[in-house]
Amino acid sequence: MDELRQRALRLLARRDHARAELRKKLAPHAESEEALDALLDELAGRRLLSDARYAEMRVAGRSARYGNARLAQELKQQGVAGEVADEALAAAGDELARAQAIWRRKFGTLPADAAERAKQTRYLMHRGFAGGVIRRVLRGEGNEQEEE
Repeated sequence: MDELRQRALRLLARRDHARAELRKKLAPHAESEEALDALLDELAGRRLLSDARYAEMRVAGRSARYGNARLAQELKQQGVAGEVADEALAAAGDELARAQAIWRRKFGTLPADAAERAKQTRYLMHRGFAGGVIRRVLRGEGNEQEEE
């Protein structure tokens, strides 16, 4: 159990982990499921392990590059509960503003034809932005530049 605790603390010292993620990393080294659950409960009780803190840090670190749909999917894959993920995404700020900033850095000008519009749409979709947000960005809503 001491070796497992040390391994868990080394992992948590590097970065925050979601409970399910840490469980997956520690499972091959645990003597039993009960011992692993007890360790995870102890770490959570001592506030060394927190899904909410993990979600906040993950979203804060990646929200400047990705939309809410992609961030939510990443959190779900790491085993973060839906309501915890929703709270972290709410703190990420306005998705439209983030999408406009990413679009401005990559393209900067509104699409001139259907092919360019499709290219810009695919790019923003791949980044995980909602369809409504993408349409607003490509219509030029909120952009400082003048439309032709």
